[in-house]
Amino acid sequence: MHIGLYFGSFNPIHNGHLIIANHVIQYTEVDKIWFVVSPHNPLKESHSLLNEYHRLHLVNLAIEDNPKFRGSNIEFQLPKPSFTIDTLTYLAEKFPLEKFSVIMGADSFQNIHRWKNYELLLAKYPVIVYQRPGHLVKETYGADLTLLDAPLLDISSTYIRKQVREKKSIKYLVPSVVEEYILANKYYNK
Repeated sequence: MHIGLYFGSFNPIHNGHLIIANHVIQYTEVDKIWFVVSPHNPLKESHSLLNEYHRLHLVNLAIEDNPKFRGSNIEFQLPKPSFTIDTLTYLAEKFPLEKFSVIMGADSFQNIHRWKNYELLLAKYPVIVYQRPGHLVKETYGADLTLLDAPLLDISSTYIRKQVREKKSIKYLVPSVVEEYILANKYYNK
């Protein structure tokens, strides 16, 4: 089985993430997508992160009706901060019959040279990159690369957290079940 690994903080997951994942399923050979919730991205500040178990729960709520999607807590048990190559090495050992690809935006791919052991990652694993405005992929670093023109929403988790703090609606930005859970549990209020 070909599994696409969609790494992210998902702080919170939003409809933009889901649209991209659905596009990857529709237009690549990926059979399933695992949303890998990162406890701490080494290239991001961690102070604004909701607890990883809460973020994973929001992911699972968002994808519960899609059998091709799965939330993954694999990085919760690995050393922090999480490095993609370490997670891939662990997954390849644990699931030797699966083929793994990494899903990322063009903005992340432009920074791949800053990632731990990026040469090894690109040599061993295919990468699916969705285009983002203002982030043209010029250098491929010899990667097995698939470029996708997925439909994009100009929203971010940062924007959603700001809306919640300002007591503004996040309706239509996140799945309804995620919106209800965020509001009921007063996530991102501070």
